[in-house]
Amino acid sequence: MANIAFLGTGLLGSAFAEAASKRGDSVTAWNRSQDKVLALAQFGVKAASTPAEAVRSASRVHIVLKDDAVVEEVIAAARGGLSPDAILIDHTTTLPTLTAERAERLRAAGVKYLHCPVFMGPAAARNAQGSMMVAGPKALFESVQADLAKMTGRLEYMGNRTDLAAANKLFGNAMIIGLSAVMADILTLAQASDVSGEDAVKLLGLFDLNTMVAGRGLNMAKGNFTPSFELAMARKDVRLMLETTGNRPMAALPSIAARMDQLISAGHGADDASIIGIDAVPRP
Repeated sequence: MANIAFLGTGLLGSAFAEAASKRGDSVTAWNRSQDKVLALAQFGVKAASTPAEAVRSASRVHIVLKDDAVVEEVIAAARGGLSPDAILIDHTTTLPTLTAERAERLRAAGVKYLHCPVFMGPAAARNAQGSMMVAGPKALFESVQADLAKMTGRLEYMGNRTDLAAANKLFGNAMIIGLSAVMADILTLAQASDVSGEDAVKLLGLFDLNTMVAGRGLNMAKGNFTPSFELAMARKDVRLMLETTGNRPMAALPSIAARMDQLISAGHGADDASIIGIDAVPRP
């Protein structure tokens, strides 16, 4: 049984704390809103009134907070109770540059720190599902690898570069948010076409998105825009989509259309539609 602490008990932090306590760890937690910590008492989680109190005697300190500013504030408040051997495990989604700066500053001060953002919601956290990425010193990761593996379905060590997990978390969230925006537009198209949203979603089961990413995505990353779906034809299809939806609110397609128009004006109409990403990738 390990003595561990959780700083931040929102939806994800509270789920992690609950699961850890159920696994047999001795868990102390702190949150700015004390009622969220007290609600965990039914699972055996002890409430602390300050971050320093929460981390006292903890071998691992899990941080699950809102953003960089709050992480900095709470770590500073916890330092007075932190034992020399304690490891800070930061699950917060943060800015890569600030994550690297924070990791270096803490390393120089003798504080052990790993950045471990996750792709999971509260239910997955309770059931050790989803994915967790880790960036930081390999030896430090290996010292907690077995413990972290108990928290997730998939554990990915990204390497010593301390900002790499933060960057990859943003990549993943961009995909989730972008997909949600495109799905919103597809459902709007379905509504405008008198097709049920459920049927529209079922149609998407015909697509192998992983293959698309591995094929079209890798071509884009290499700057290969050899046409298989010309930009001009893709723009025509987007026009049809926008004409179908009329004045209904759209989340993604109007911006995509505007970018396509810029590239067609610049002479890229005969290139592949993936040319929309030309400014983000190496050019041949």
